[in-house]
Formats: sequence, structure tokens, C-alpha cells
Amino acid sequence: MADQPLTARVVRGWAALPLSLRIGGLYLLARLVTHGLLVLAAALAPAGSRFGPGAGVGDLLGGWDAQWYWLVAVAGYPTTLPLTPDGLVTENQWAFLPVYPMLANIVGAPANSWVAGAVVVSLVAGYGATYVLCRMLSERIGTSAAQWAAVMFACAPLAAIFHVGYAESLFLLLLFLALWAVQRRAYAWLYLLIPVMGFTRPGVLAFALFLALHAIARWVCRRTDPLPAREVVHIVATGLLGVVVGFSWVVIAGVVTGQPDAYLSTELAWRRNWLPDAEGGFLPFEGFVQAAAFWFTRAGLGAVAGYIALAASVVLVALVLWRERHVRRLGLDIRLWSASYLVYLLAVFFPQSSIMRLLLPLSPLWGAVALPRSLAWRCGVLAACLAGQWWWIHAMYALGNTFWRIP
Repeated sequence: MADQPLTARVVRGWAALPLSLRIGGLYLLARLVTHGLLVLAAALAPAGSRFGPGAGVGDLLGGWDAQWYWLVAVAGYPTTLPLTPDGLVTENQWAFLPVYPMLANIVGAPANSWVAGAVVVSLVAGYGATYVLCRMLSERIGTSAAQWAAVMFACAPLAAIFHVGYAESLFLLLLFLALWAVQRRAYAWLYLLIPVMGFTRPGVLAFALFLALHAIARWVCRRTDPLPAREVVHIVATGLLGVVVGFSWVVIAGVVTGQPDAYLSTELAWRRNWLPDAEGGFLPFEGFVQAAAFWFTRAGLGAVAGYIALAASVVLVALVLWRERHVRRLGLDIRLWSASYLVYLLAVFFPQSSIMRLLLPLSPLWGAVALPRSLAWRCGVLAACLAGQWWWIHAMYALGNTFWRIP
């Protein structure tokens, strides 16, 4: 053993560590890099930015939507919706679900700091999400590729989300646990995970759609993949639970405020930052169609070009999910989830700068990126992730000052 080169011994020792410690070490290193980028961004914030010169990292961590989560924690939800001078519902807490801000409130209570509690919850949940992602992917693509996927996820362009007071880290942990449960046919866990997930961030309706597609796939393949009656009951019951939980916040907001469309009107209030005349009711899929016309017209290309680009993008994504060989290696469940979530986004979202953050639930697809065995490829992807991370932190936090730069 003493004659072995030092590097060989280090590699052997690293490989002998439990996976939880290996992922923990890599995640900690990634977080130190991200913290350094946040420190630099705070130092470079100009006078015209949202945070201004002299901002500290704490200001960035508690900025943007974190302020809304903080308001939920300290003031709850309004019983009367705030209105603009024109009588339209304006931005308010009903757009933000309660699990994350309340949990951050509990964790931060000893330090009397909600932001501190939020950062701890985000960091811990981020580690949990990274570890679960690795475990889930390793069952499909092997441990080595899964670890690379976990590192790419931990260093991804939006990795600062593991630090700031946003609910994404916690939602991703719950989502990956739920996907892993389905992958392992441990459906009973979904009775716990779906309600918590549904009151952490919007998206549980996409999971309900995924369960419906999963049920169809299981039924079609029942001769090669037996489908016991108890599993049929679990899949149907948890899918219905997802639908009930998904629509429950709309009902709760309507009951508390006495305005049935309280939640949808609140969400549309954000859309009016780009489309001032967007004061009608909510129509599924309208947001992406409006955005295609809006952004392409603004770029001087015209609405028709936007519609063509939108249709082409849908076709391209469908081909990637169903035909690309590395994506197929991830298994049918991850592809069905990805398709379900993208359909959900198409139905409810108006794409703008936040679209990058809204795509985080597609993170299991990092497994396909990590599959090529070339070390040069994997290191190149990692370098691109870090470069993208700095661009996102600098643009959204150092320079962010308008609704055109919302993280």
C-alpha cells in the first residue's frame, strides 16, 4: 500500500466513502464556489441596481421573491386583495405557497432571522435534492454517470438557487423523492410527498398528469411489467390526490378573500408587467402564445415568426425526449415527467427571464448530459455550468434592476 502513488490512494479512499459523503463533499465545494460568486456580485452591484453599492451577500440572499416569502412568514395572506388605481388585482402573497416560508421561519427562530432560516433550509434541501437525484439516476445510468450528473446539477447555471430564500431547493427535494418513489414502485410515499410538494411550489398538477401517463404506460406494458391491483389503486388515488391538492390553493384563496379568481388574478398581475393590457381571465396555453408574439415582435421579427418558433420548439423537444438515445437511457418515467412538466408550463406560464428557474424541475435530464464517457466533454459541461452561473448571478443580482431581469 505504501508503494502506491499518492493519487491512487486518494482515488481509492474517495471511492471507499459512502455515496452520501462523496455527494456531500462535492456539494460543499460547489456551494463555496457559488458563495464566492455571490460575494463578487454584491461587490460589483452598481448604483442603479436593485441592491445598490455596498450591498452584502445577505441582501442578495433575501432579495427578489425571497421578500414575498418573508412577507408570508411574518404577515400571512391578505383577506382583501390589493388593487391598482385602475381596480385590477396587483401582486400579493397569494402567489407564494406556505410550506417553505413557514419552515424557514421555524428554522430561523433561534437566530431571530427569517433569511438565515431560509438559507439553511435551501442549502440543506439542495444537498438532499442532489443526493436523491444521484441515487435515482444511478439505477438507470450507473453510479459514475449519476455522480457526474449530480455535480452538474450542483454547479448548474442557476445553482445560486440553493443559497437564496426561494422554495425551489425544497420543491426539488420533494419532487425527486416522489419521482424516485414512482421509479421504485413505492407509491405509498406519494400520499405524504404530494401534499407537501403541492403547498411548497406550483407544479403538483404536472405530477398528477405524469401519474396519469405513468398509469397508461404501466397498463400497456402489464404483460412484461406486472401491474398488481394494489398498485392500480395507489396510482389512481395519488393521481387524484395531486389534482385535489393542485386546485386546493385556488379554492383556499377564493374562500379567504371572497373572490373566486383571487389566485389566478394574482398570478396575472405579474404578467401585466410585460403586457399592460393583460387584464382578462386566465386561458390555458395563452401565455406562451402571447409571449411568442410579444418577444419576436419586440426583436423586430414579427408575431408569425414567434408562432413558428414556438411550434418548432415543441416539436424539437418532443423529438429529444422520445428519440435521443441518451435521454432514452434515463427510463420512461423521467421522460414522461419531463413531458408532463413542459405541457404544464405551456399551459400556465408567460415566459420571461424567470423561465430558466421554472425549468429546474427538468433537472433529472442532467443524467443524459452526463452519459457520454469523455472526460473532456464532462469537464467542458462543468466549465460551461460555472460560466453560466456567474452570468446568471451577475445579471440577476449584481445588475438586476427591472422586470427584465427577474431571477
